Amino acid sequence: MIRFVTKRLSAMVIILVVLTAVVFLLQQASGINPVHAYLGANASQAAVAHETKVLGYDRPIFRQFLTYIGHAVQGNLGRSLRTRDAVATNIASYLPATAELALAGLGLALILGAALGLGSVGRWRGSGVLRIILLSGASVPGFLLALLGILLLNGKLHWLPATGDTGYNNAPTGPTGMMVVDTLLHGNLAMFWDAIVHLILPAICVSLGPAVSIGRVLRTSLESSMGSDFVRTARAKGLKEKTVLVRHALRNSLSAALSMTGLQVGLMFAGIVVIETIFAWPGIGLYVEQSIPSADFPAIAGVTLVLGVAYVVINAVVDVLQAVVDPRVAIA
Repeated sequence: MIRFVTKRLSAMVIILVVLTAVVFLLQQASGINPVHAYLGANASQAAVAHETKVLGYDRPIFRQFLTYIGHAVQGNLGRSLRTRDAVATNIASYLPATAELALAGLGLALILGAALGLGSVGRWRGSGVLRIILLSGASVPGFLLALLGILLLNGKLHWLPATGDTGYNNAPTGPTGMMVVDTLLHGNLAMFWDAIVHLILPAICVSLGPAVSIGRVLRTSLESSMGSDFVRTARAKGLKEKTVLVRHALRNSLSAALSMTGLQVGLMFAGIVVIETIFAWPGIGLYVEQSIPSADFPAIAGVTLVLGVAYVVINAVVDVLQAVVDPRVAIA
């Protein structure tokens, strides 16, 4: 197991270095002069030249890349051309809201995926209806599903709010930056419920696609496990079919579902950027959307790097969890 974890961590480091190199090269190929953009269009050539030397943009590309990696490791992602603040500081203020939405969406996707897989194999009552609803929702593009949800659940039925993470102007902003957690920590149940209500519709839009993918893989793996010898032995002992499915077949079927979950996390991050823009959710998706019109490439590159690191780390964790669930993975 230790050798397996070491290999995965080494691969993670290599991937992160390559990702950093790609982001750096894209920034170089963008054609945007960060110094000129930072100082403004009216800056003199002398000021631009001086700032270029101070920031090290006159150095060879390879030395700039090494400096970029060194700064990134220290959490320095450059300075935003739009806000004039450190990109890391901006991301730190926007990231908790994105993490809140991502965790809610992933949790809901896991619950719905498990219900779809277990319900389909166990032929539980209502599983057919759940399957139709999930497949219908997942077949609609995320942005269109969000717009339809706003029109129906907010515009027509007035059940759920359409924008933001809270309806209160005096909502707490700390200590975590996650509205649901912060309102609960402050003991304000009215604000807590308001934060939950604001979270429901964006989380549903984010979760439906991953839920179907996870549920399909889990169902296929469960069907294979239900025909195995250990399941027949469990049935011969007189155990109920539900007990056989949940206690015996499920654990041996989790490896494939965990692998699919890791893949879906990346797609979820991509979808969150769009969903946050539609719902005006105060996360890094909204930060990127505001940075694009002003050609704020340091901000865009910083967000890309942070999301890439999160995706790689999560997949490494999933690989380790697969090895814990199925020790044969670590041997392979």
